[in-house]
Amino acid sequence: MNVLETEWWSMAIPPEWWADSEEDSILVGDRDDVGCIEISTLHKEEGEFDAQTVLDIAQAESEQPLEWKQVTLGEFAGVRSSYIEEDTAVREWYVSNGALLLFITYSCDEDNQGMDDAAVDELLDTLMLSGENP
Repeated sequence: MNVLETEWWSMAIPPEWWADSEEDSILVGDRDDVGCIEISTLHKEEGEFDAQTVLDIAQAESEQPLEWKQVTLGEFAGVRSSYIEEDTAVREWYVSNGALLLFITYSCDEDNQGMDDAAVDELLDTLMLSGENP
């Protein structure tokens, strides 16, 4: 198991998955090219994200009305939802820990919906704060 470590958080990545850093996000995908996880990080300079703020952000950022459910991913907690858009199955999470908010999406072809769900859930369940965070 490899560890993907950013300035703010880390996550375990099994050998059959890859990770790459883009300008404003981290991409993680399986080597079979079934789907891809994208993680964006927002860090507050002051204060912390509370559960209601995370839900408000999720509802405001979503382009369609979604049913949001509570979720815990490793050391982060927030909300998740899923939908189909233009033949693409999309799962979204907005999770926070203290001053960090992670916006996570997993997308794949609608035909592959559900194929990687267990593996994606297992990966995201390893999310931890990096050592230098309070």
